[in-house]
Amino acid sequence: MRALKINWLFKNEVGFYLITALLLITISFLAFSCTTMVQKIVALFFLGYFLLLLVQKYRVSLKIVSLIVGAFLLLIFLSKPKTNFVLTQQSQLRISPDQVRIKDDYLTGVGNFAQGKILISGKVTDAQKELLKHGNPVLVTEINGECNSIEPATNIGEFNFQNYYQAKQIYQKLKYSSCQMKLLPITDFGDQLHQLRFELQNYFAKMPQLLGFFASELILGENNAQENQEILNNYRDLGVIHLLSISGLHVGIYVLLISVFCFNLKLTDEETFVCCTLVLLLGIFLSNGQAGFVRASLTYFLGKICKFKKYHVASIDLLGLTCILHLLVVPRLFLATGALLSYILALGLQLTDKFGSFKQAILLNILLTPLLLLFFYQVNFLTVIFNMLVVPYFNWIVLPIAFFNIVTFGLTKDFAPVLEKVLELGEKIIGQLSATKLGLLTFGQINWWQCLLLLIVTIILIVSLREKVNWRFNSKKIMVGLLSLYVIFFSMIHFPLRGQVTFIDVGQGDSILVTTPFPRKVYLIDTGGKLNFSGKKQTPQIDRITIPFLKSQGINTIDGVFVSHQDADHVGDLGPLLEQVNVKKLFMAEGLIKNPSFQKRLDGRVKDTKLVELLAGMRVKEPQITFNVVYPYQAGEGKNEDSLSLLFRVANKNWLFTGDLGQDGEKEIMQRMKLQVDYFKLGHHGSKTSSNPDFLRAIHPKQVFISAGRKNRFGHPHQETLTTLTQQQIPWVSTQDCGMISWYYGGLQSPRFSYFLKRDKK
Repeated sequence: MRALKINWLFKNEVGFYLITALLLITISFLAFSCTTMVQKIVALFFLGYFLLLLVQKYRVSLKIVSLIVGAFLLLIFLSKPKTNFVLTQQSQLRISPDQVRIKDDYLTGVGNFAQGKILISGKVTDAQKELLKHGNPVLVTEINGECNSIEPATNIGEFNFQNYYQAKQIYQKLKYSSCQMKLLPITDFGDQLHQLRFELQNYFAKMPQLLGFFASELILGENNAQENQEILNNYRDLGVIHLLSISGLHVGIYVLLISVFCFNLKLTDEETFVCCTLVLLLGIFLSNGQAGFVRASLTYFLGKICKFKKYHVASIDLLGLTCILHLLVVPRLFLATGALLSYILALGLQLTDKFGSFKQAILLNILLTPLLLLFFYQVNFLTVIFNMLVVPYFNWIVLPIAFFNIVTFGLTKDFAPVLEKVLELGEKIIGQLSATKLGLLTFGQINWWQCLLLLIVTIILIVSLREKVNWRFNSKKIMVGLLSLYVIFFSMIHFPLRGQVTFIDVGQGDSILVTTPFPRKVYLIDTGGKLNFSGKKQTPQIDRITIPFLKSQGINTIDGVFVSHQDADHVGDLGPLLEQVNVKKLFMAEGLIKNPSFQKRLDGRVKDTKLVELLAGMRVKEPQITFNVVYPYQAGEGKNEDSLSLLFRVANKNWLFTGDLGQDGEKEIMQRMKLQVDYFKLGHHGSKTSSNPDFLRAIHPKQVFISAGRKNRFGHPHQETLTTLTQQQIPWVSTQDCGMISWYYGGLQSPRFSYFLKRDKK
């Protein structure tokens, strides 16, 4: 303190570090998250407000404020990738076995090159697998493959892996076809830590499923999502998913245990602090820098240092100082949803520390709700009650069992079966509780400004209750206003004035959502589905694309699903859809129901779903919309040539969908009827086997749409088809370039198209 007589650095005014942190957070959002002019204007407004507070309230000179802002902007500039990984004959990567996973002879994970990190994936030989079992670093050379930027999400509601990895300062991915690997010696402390983490991964993998799952979650901050997805879904639906995150709870446990141990050894507070620091630093490394764990650890470090140095820093400023340091190390910190939730929760704990535990829990859930609706689209009204039920089970059963097993499993495996049975019983009860869906509301996705407004009003409400401020609007009026905002936003999502026709980007496949304005009716034409050439069980892609999209729209019931034919890329995800979403009617061409492979997709999944078979000439009359069946004319087996083809009209525009119908089928339609079409989904993903030139000339659409996977193995769309479109001057767009393609109609606006990957570009 004697050496650093800088007034602004050691200000005692409550809120100084918090405001400074909010200033840096605003700059971070402005640099990395704001894409539209409106977002930038709002960010600049808050930036100006926080600058004004620092200058006017905390008497910080403009020179010092400029220094703070300038230094952080410089850090942001320096955090940008200095150079991209360029694949040449001399290119090398260094990988640590704990940073990669091998499944079915396929490697995925993170590799390191001279200037940074890169995602890496590709097949591995038996010899290479043996090398990676040693736990030593491995040098990868003679790499043949393709290097690209990590793609952003391409659909509304889809998880954005680009943002997720940018927060980890990873910007590229490499998919190799062949490479050479060489085992390297362990040369430094970093290699030893990676080897320790690798050994722990193998140790936990040998445990029974639940014991291994919780051990891996609690120590390494990772899990096998495919094998344990049901557990994750159960905790998420009950609103207690935070229990599975490495955060303040675990830091508190570690500090408590170490402190008790050191107390018995009669160590001083400073020596105990050193022991706790070493353990927490190890925990940060083992958990791969989980934001919640880092936040809680930094808060502990800073709190203890301030105590030893007798600096008086308010708890809320300690959080601000923690955030400042965290941002200085990771400027893109708040691109990660987990970091945002962690810091908002920590802020909420500070703001509600004067309330009783039950009231505090309610206010914390209200504070987190806007972010949950922005990122996960659903909320459970009974979360507080479920927390009261699950938290004791987790704290007094799961945690002791998990840590006891971690210690004893290497010595004897006799305890593991009994402990696994206890966890199986507990998780079964939680699963049954989750299956009731009690309190769970699919609200839909609010947008950024709605989330910001709800957060601000909620914080004002908490402060008014905490300080009992005599404002013009008392806490009751603020509460009514907050509830009114939720009702308005809910109504905007669930009672829309607009309808839509949306081509979901499901890769190599088809899935089209059709909705009507209020009263909203929902229809789906095909479900998409990943073509599985390996023959091995895969996680349905509907779980990461279509289901999140439907939830973002507030949809949990579909009035009708139309199935064009039996191919996996059109109907492969029908089973998982029926399991998760209430489908009132399932429409298909006559004869498909007799197809054995299609019957397997329906087995045990259509208890309350009405099955309807269709042939050309039939109509499906629904409120506000009528689907006219234009093909097939006779029962078939569900092949391409039997594709169910539909024509419907909304907002004075005719839409035609023909599945994978070939040119012979198109000619038959031409011969039997004259169609007027405005918009047409190109047959068979733009294949040359569909979209006969004469058929296109006959319907002459204003625009056509292609749903096909990027760099798909079939080469769709074929150049012959694109040439035909060019010759006939028919504009076309593809999900390959645009991601999700939506056409909105109704309400107070003229019909318009929205292309997800180009929505912020002019």
